[in-house]
Amino acid sequence: MASLLFTSLALLLIIMAVVLVTPAISVPLKIGFYQTACPSAETMVRNTATKALAADPAIAAALVRLHFHDCFVRGCDASILLDSKPGMPAEKESTMNKGVQGFEVIDEAKAAIEAQCPNTVSCADIIAFSARDSVFGAGGLRYAVSGGRGRRLGFR
Repeated sequence: MASLLFTSLALLLIIMAVVLVTPAISVPLKIGFYQTACPSAETMVRNTATKALAADPAIAAALVRLHFHDCFVRGCDASILLDSKPGMPAEKESTMNKGVQGFEVIDEAKAAIEAQCPNTVSCADIIAFSARDSVFGAGGLRYAVSGGRGRRLGFR
């Protein structure tokens, strides 16, 4: 019961953060965005999240937190996945993001998708779908997530 309450609260916080900090951009997100270009994209993400959740139930909270931290500053753009380069520290290594986990789940889902649909599904959408699927897999609410974040930002 406490787990469901925590999950529902975390979901509400994410939704509020996304609504409040995502800049209004003219290209709308869409439920089922990848239905034509990569019909199995969301299924591959769901399968990856389900497998990760079976191995580590705490991954649900980690993926929700990863999604929150990606969306918080400039919107959901997957910038939290970037690695540092010499002289250019990455967002994931910021003290504000210390302890954020779940990167390996996103990497695994992205690899599965790229094998079937190269250069089609944005990492920002994979993060959002993973958070959604882990919340549901942990006993939380099922909710719809729109896709198309890469198109809104001009990349995939």
